[in-house]
Amino acid sequence: MSTLEIEQLLSQIGNFGFPLILAIYLLFRFEKKIEKLTEVISKLENNIKELKK
Repeated sequence: MSTLEIEQLLSQIGNFGFPLILAIYLLFRFEKKIEKLTEVISKLENNIKELKK
């Protein structure tokens, strides 16, 4: 590979690699939080049903 090709490759990695890694990282973080929220909402729903009895 020539120097120009290597520079273009590094440029593409810089342009797309970092945003892609950041997006994947944030998706995994939000997924954990969404799972926790789902669990808490389910518990809240059960508590409300118990109070209505």
